[in-house]
Amino acid sequence: MFLDASLAIEKVYRSDWGRIVAALIRLYGDFDLAEEVAQEAFAAAVDRWRQSGIPDNPRAWLIQAARNKAVDRIRRRTVFAGKLESYAASEVQYATGPDLDSGEIPDDRLRLIFTCCHPALAHEAQVALTLRTLCGLDTEEIARAFLVPAVTMAQRLVRAKRKIRDAGIPYAVPVTRELPARLDAVLTVIYLIFNEGYAATRGGPLLRADLCAEAIRLGRLVRTLMAPEPPSEATALIALMLLHDSRRNARVDQTGDLVLLEEQDRTRWDQQEIAEALPLVEEAFRGGPGPFALQAAIVALHCQARRAEDTDWRQIVRLYSVLEQVEPSPVVSLNRAVALAMVDGPEAALAVIDKIAASGDLDTYHLLHAVRADMLRRIGSTEEAAKSYTRALEQVTNDSERRFLERRLRECQM
Repeated sequence: MFLDASLAIEKVYRSDWGRIVAALIRLYGDFDLAEEVAQEAFAAAVDRWRQSGIPDNPRAWLIQAARNKAVDRIRRRTVFAGKLESYAASEVQYATGPDLDSGEIPDDRLRLIFTCCHPALAHEAQVALTLRTLCGLDTEEIARAFLVPAVTMAQRLVRAKRKIRDAGIPYAVPVTRELPARLDAVLTVIYLIFNEGYAATRGGPLLRADLCAEAIRLGRLVRTLMAPEPPSEATALIALMLLHDSRRNARVDQTGDLVLLEEQDRTRWDQQEIAEALPLVEEAFRGGPGPFALQAAIVALHCQARRAEDTDWRQIVRLYSVLEQVEPSPVVSLNRAVALAMVDGPEAALAVIDKIAASGDLDTYHLLHAVRADMLRRIGSTEEAAKSYTRALEQVTNDSERRFLERRLRECQM
């Protein structure tokens, strides 16, 4: 029973943390309070579910437990006595409203994204706060994503929450005229939610289908909000996520191990998603080659190749070159180097990768070392490749990717 309860708690944490926190923020308007009582509710569930069994609706149980803990906290804070009546009134209104599984809770997550992406907050803070509240990533994991120390990221999160509180930033989707100012940040965080589902930062499974599906849903909703003429980048993001998601079932084997793109069984790709996405890529490009449109075009070329050897790598290199100009970053340059290896060979790619490595910008990024190791392996420098695989293993945090890198390292050491 204890094992079953632990697994159930882990599952609901992965799938519903963002829903629970978003619902609590709507009720109480306090990020810290919402996170703290949500964590307390999960902790209480460990003992309660072990003794009484797993409830029929775990998410509803956790929200109710968190609400009770929030009210207890507010009662203990005598300085908030005046606010307690309004909170109690909202409790009554909420309790007699729609069921906890209604469509209202998922929409809370969109409100939360727009709150986190208020222009008053720095861009890094917007993204970090969304990853914390909606994806449940801890401070260290978010810090790794930004390649900054955990202490720095903790300070950013504290400042962002304080700014939302002190500035009275509303927990709501803004009116239409205010949407464009937040659009870029909103699209970015939705894509980061998708990426967390497509390549989980931590733990065992590489994929979190629930986050992928939620990101696509939120992307569609944002595009609808911007109708009748949604911005091309909103359209491009949906196409990009659909194209990536179409390959999801082929990315891991039956044991959960990573399968490289060139080795995937392309008959397992979701042709419906590809068929929906390709016209969206064309539509997005009519609005200009924005970052998401360029990325979607690159993934579209992969999805249109019936075999790995049919991939138009020259066109992919050209698209990455444009992307480097539109949105320069060392990660984009690294991806271009991978494509360049398919056109001009691994030696040409290594020259680019070594230049990126020398800058130090991606020193803690495991994929930099993994890609460098792969290029060294291809040219027969197995000893140097082993050193880079070792560096990659020092940085990787996902178990599926770790097992793949360990296999490659063993091959180099044979």
